[in-house]
Amino acid sequence: MRGTGRLIVALLLAFCGCAPVQQPSAPPNIYIVRHLNTPAGATDPDLTSEGQRNAVLLVNWFKRDRPAVIYVSSTKRAQQTAAPLARSLNIAPKVYNPADTPALIASVKGETRPVLIVGHSNTVPDIIERLGGQRPAPLVHEDFGNIWRIDGQSRATERFKITN
Repeated sequence: MRGTGRLIVALLLAFCGCAPVQQPSAPPNIYIVRHLNTPAGATDPDLTSEGQRNAVLLVNWFKRDRPAVIYVSSTKRAQQTAAPLARSLNIAPKVYNPADTPALIASVKGETRPVLIVGHSNTVPDIIERLGGQRPAPLVHEDFGNIWRIDGQSRATERFKITN
């Protein structure tokens, strides 16, 4: 549309009180982290000292694309993983049931801003796949410190290390 046509449309919209139709925004980036370092074999352990140090590193890692919403499972290790970042962003994490992945996915798909999910070795691959990302290989106990990012527009999946 040329300049005069745009002006006429703008005046008509202003006169009738209508607003131009806005394009829907792209879905947000979603980040998934398996809880950080814990001792093997414990039922609901606290993070180890290494896990606590890595949780602090999450604050700096998320300087560029800060999550607006953080989901943590009901376990201590997941909550302790997110705690330093949540404090720095002044976010109260949303607690989800790790046995109910479909409910978590439904909630996350309703978000409009960047999301961080703290999961577990047995849930992270399924969470990533159900959110449209490429399913990673099964995780073992020693797999700590990975961050998966599902791009909001392309649904491409990237894996990073917290120490990057």
